[in-house]
Amino acid sequence: MKAYVFPGQGAQYIGMGKDLYETSPVAQELFKKANDILGFDITEIMFNGTDEQLKETKVTQPAIFLHSVILAKVLGDDFKPNMVAGHSLGEFSALVANGVLSFEDGLKLVYQRALAMQDACEAEPSTMAAILGLEDEKVEEICSEIDEVVVAANYNCPGQLVISGSNKGIEIACEKAKEAGAKRALPLPVGGAFHSPLMEPAREKLEKAIKDTPFSEGVCPIYQNVTANAVSNLEEIKNNLIAQLTAPVRWTQTMQQMIADGCDEVIEVGPGKVLQGLFKKVDRKFPTSSASIGE
Repeated sequence: MKAYVFPGQGAQYIGMGKDLYETSPVAQELFKKANDILGFDITEIMFNGTDEQLKETKVTQPAIFLHSVILAKVLGDDFKPNMVAGHSLGEFSALVANGVLSFEDGLKLVYQRALAMQDACEAEPSTMAAILGLEDEKVEEICSEIDEVVVAANYNCPGQLVISGSNKGIEIACEKAKEAGAKRALPLPVGGAFHSPLMEPAREKLEKAIKDTPFSEGVCPIYQNVTANAVSNLEEIKNNLIAQLTAPVRWTQTMQQMIADGCDEVIEVGPGKVLQGLFKKVDRKFPTSSASIGE
């Protein structure tokens, strides 16, 4: 069974999507449509901008979404998923690719999500850090003992858990993780505490937008971040998508569940190869590849 997976924030690079634009009329039409919907020339930033421009949350999130979704659309009949999943932001890309959301609605939601998250970040200084080489349970225990907002946010793969919270909370947690034997405790260059209670204002803003957006039956189940299980029920998909902003991304559990459910090949759709690397951490011999035009 073939799974298509979609990356989240952090996979962006200048020039992303340019090859698609130059070789596919379908891609050209969708990129132009995106510029109209967003009200600014995101293609110019993606193809020729600066790293600083691309790093802005309100640009990064729609840029990664566009690269992933347009690549899936360009694959056309070659895109035949038995299951899909996306890491954080990538969940929106997966829902457009498997037909639950339209391209236009998906892009609008991603842009609203990015703006809401940026507002939440500016309202309260906060950050994230990667803890490497400690058991998940130990990291959870450390977070629970700190009298600050600090939580497990991204279960990326066995031995790699990203925590999220107030600047002070993250600082204390990193120290305690090192004392407990973590190989590394690395603060991440992000704008705020994604997937933590500090994103509650963003969750509230996005909730209404998601509830007002039409969702359709998908061509296959999506494994969602919040539960790590296959979901096809549209109401459940909406609720999980809303909860995702303040809940952890259970990617380790998602990969394990997909493999348990019969996934025997993973294709990453979008910039970078981060998700392929994470699957290899679960099973070194697992077959992974990047989607490419002319597959």
